[in-house]
Amino acid sequence: MKLKKSEIKDFLDEKVELYNHPKFIESDPIQIPHQFSKKEDIEIAGFLSATIAWGNRKSIIKNANMMMELLDHAPFQFIEQHKESDLERLEPFVHRTFNGFDFIQFIQSLQHIYKNHNGLEAVFKSHVEKDSIQKSIHQFKKVFFEIPHLERTQKHVSDPLKNSAAKRINMYLRWMIRDDNNGVDFGIWKSISPATLSCPLDVHSGNVARKLGLLKRKQNDGKALAELDKALRKLDAKDPVKYDFALFGLGVFEGF
Repeated sequence: MKLKKSEIKDFLDEKVELYNHPKFIESDPIQIPHQFSKKEDIEIAGFLSATIAWGNRKSIIKNANMMMELLDHAPFQFIEQHKESDLERLEPFVHRTFNGFDFIQFIQSLQHIYKNHNGLEAVFKSHVEKDSIQKSIHQFKKVFFEIPHLERTQKHVSDPLKNSAAKRINMYLRWMIRDDNNGVDFGIWKSISPATLSCPLDVHSGNVARKLGLLKRKQNDGKALAELDKALRKLDAKDPVKYDFALFGLGVFEGF
């Protein structure tokens, strides 16, 4: 399908309208943070759900719900007030290569972030550049693992400065920062501009972007992300990641 540049924007804007809709929540891991109303609960539930968002979507949602159950459906309270002995029940948890010990490490690192760094939003905000949040993700990883930690858990937080597309964290940041007025993305982090966001690049969005001529690079890595960012910012500099809905929807629901 060959579209002219002007047609691509119209085509994608139409698909954003179609998929950036509350119906989208039913089949997406974003439904997990939508169970909560308190800011800290939303951002923690979102972060944990996004962390395990790879593989089959049904099993992602099932396991993310199990995470919330293990945290007594009060993630912020659990992170703030848990005792050492409360962590034992997390040990059997497993989603693919993310296991109970990784989960425990995440709880401890999150506690450290809320106690010593004013929470998740403050950490991500501190290194945002004018048109990129990728350096913030790199710094976030440093803060996350500045306490004693398991070596193995580091692989569950991507680092864009090591050429990772950091798909799951970019998706999470879209949820928190982008306010879509449609009740899908939350937009609760007002201190960071949606203009800095990057598209969560995965197999689906990457393939569709290549078919539309928005991306040439073959691998879905950090360099490809930078290339796609550039193309999407040309289509909408203020809200480039709204096109994630179009690219993902075309790939997953339409087999484009």
